[in-house]
Amino acid sequence: MSAATTPKPSASVGDLRARLARLHPAQIDLTLGRIERLLAALDYPERRLPPVIHIAGTNGKGSTLAFLRAILEAAGLCVHAYTSPHLVRVNETIRLGRPGGGVLVSDEELADALSHCERVNDGAPITLFEIETAAALYLFAQHPADVVLLEVGLGGRLDATNVIAHPLACVLTPIGIDHTEFLGPTLAEIAAQKAGIIRRDAPVIVAEQPDDAMVVIEREAKRLRAPLHARGQHWHVELEHGRLAYQDERGLMDLTAPKLFGRHQIDNAGLAIAALRAQQRFAIDQAAYQAGLLAAEWPARMQRLTSGTLLDDAPQGCELWLDGGHNADGGRVAAAALGDLEERVSRPLVIIAGMMANKDAGAFLANFTGLTRHLIAVPIPDRDGAMLPDRLAEAGRALGLRVELADDVAAALRRIAGLAYELPPRILITGSLYLAGHVLSLNGTPPN
Repeated sequence: MSAATTPKPSASVGDLRARLARLHPAQIDLTLGRIERLLAALDYPERRLPPVIHIAGTNGKGSTLAFLRAILEAAGLCVHAYTSPHLVRVNETIRLGRPGGGVLVSDEELADALSHCERVNDGAPITLFEIETAAALYLFAQHPADVVLLEVGLGGRLDATNVIAHPLACVLTPIGIDHTEFLGPTLAEIAAQKAGIIRRDAPVIVAEQPDDAMVVIEREAKRLRAPLHARGQHWHVELEHGRLAYQDERGLMDLTAPKLFGRHQIDNAGLAIAALRAQQRFAIDQAAYQAGLLAAEWPARMQRLTSGTLLDDAPQGCELWLDGGHNADGGRVAAAALGDLEERVSRPLVIIAGMMANKDAGAFLANFTGLTRHLIAVPIPDRDGAMLPDRLAEAGRALGLRVELADDVAAALRRIAGLAYELPPRILITGSLYLAGHVLSLNGTPPN
């Protein structure tokens, strides 16, 4: 039964998700058994997909996917994409390919797909992410496209997306310490989970990695005879004189730097280029690479907010930035981007942060101590497992920061507006994608 012929459900997407969330007591329970059972009952939609590029890693997955999608669309291809988590609306996670550019799944299409998966699942235990992943694969199988971009939710080996037997390519973004309660405490253990998406004979394209992670990846690629395309060995990317220089055995490309801000986006763009040059299915010309770098957008990753209601609360003339970084490596790349901004135009910097309780606040905030002494800790509204602002404040004080508490982001901005600065300040709201989503919703500028 296709999404078009499934009877229209009476429940809204929100009602459906609330009901589906009750099918399993744990939000995260890594295993493949439940989704494999449901996909079999759905007649294996994962086997009826266009070629799939599968993306795992700790940081940079979404940005790398955004570059891949923009380049492929610039080449005239129709691209499905599955990402997580969403920022404002769950529809953001499923983008259906269309001629001229993909569109977010509509409420009606998503509700139809979720309702169909719910009926087929027949009340069996399954996590919300698993059934949403099944719904995404079901939708992708119903709608023609040229390629599917599939982002891992958590880890890789046991992630619900890891059901693709023969991907076009596997991509590994930078791997770091995060989600240790699910993936293990060491970099080698985490890398083993991420490398679980590697498939026999499928090219694996790898960002620059710590040595402990690279050893694991190389071993798994060799075991599966997966051709390895590693940065620094097989391909190189640098920012040279304000332009992106990419080189591999096929030659050198001199491209305009990406629109996405931050030196880490040079790395993500290079990884996307390497992935597309490693596959043999689609021919991509240099004009498509160039157009894709300039078209790629990915919200809440060093995103400057230049419009919206929050600017009414912010100091006049300030720079307001939003970044969903939430671990030590995410903080490092955001701090590097801020350092680049400071070199261009010097302004006082204030950090507004809210984090989840399972994150290492000290390791995250330590990245910013050379750039600012001022932190305002805020809660993440309506989010179970959020870190109390008092605890975040303690981590900031331990690093020697001047710390204040505010009831919400708008209140924090008003407090900054009441301070006397020689120049309008630069403000970064950061610490969690959940906080970033709340900010975009509050600001009236949700992703589209």
